[in-house]
Amino acid sequence: MQTLLNKIIELLKWPVAIYMLISIPAFVQSLSYFRIGNIPTLAMIGGFLGFFIIRGFMDTDTKTTMEIAAHEMTHAFFALLTLHKVKSLRVNPENDGGEMSFSGPINWLIIIAPYFFPLFGMCVMFGISFYTHYWGSNFILNLIMGFFIGYHVDTVTSQIHDKQTDLPKVGYKFCFIFLPGANFWAIGSMAAFNSRGWDGFFIYQKLIEHLNAQNINFVLQKISQIF
Repeated sequence: MQTLLNKIIELLKWPVAIYMLISIPAFVQSLSYFRIGNIPTLAMIGGFLGFFIIRGFMDTDTKTTMEIAAHEMTHAFFALLTLHKVKSLRVNPENDGGEMSFSGPINWLIIIAPYFFPLFGMCVMFGISFYTHYWGSNFILNLIMGFFIGYHVDTVTSQIHDKQTDLPKVGYKFCFIFLPGANFWAIGSMAAFNSRGWDGFFIYQKLIEHLNAQNINFVLQKISQIF
């Protein structure tokens, strides 16, 4: 089963990358659907900015350790999702990197996951869902969501550099095509969750599909007019 799943993931590599690339206009257009002036969104923006203020006071070693731990945990999470057995996960004592080992062949999704997937943000989303189920929503939860969106943006941007060993494994061309759209998707999905919970998350996915269809139809019409 693991081998079959790996083969399917490998077959989807470039189709998914191209989908993320052509979805970038839709991700940008979707910004107009968020209500900037309401309390949840304003609180989320406050939490986002608050992260970068707090970040300035954080100890460098602590911040680096958190980033490396999150990085390796995201590798491990996607290894488990793709039916691999995780053997070990560690942060180097020198704080210069980490390591995650697992059984079975690797796939591109495991390699690239920390560069687009907000693992801590996802955990927060499930935590907020549990809280609101019993006690209802409040703007503090929106602040927390914004904080972890800021954390995701900061972590991803700090990890993408020419000394990063993961990126050459999947190819720089693939990273260039896939990662911008994948991160727009991740941030947009978290922002949509902030507005209306999981309903907002799924409505956002449908919105992107709708905008993509609209944009593709527009391009095809222009092409048909030319030819």
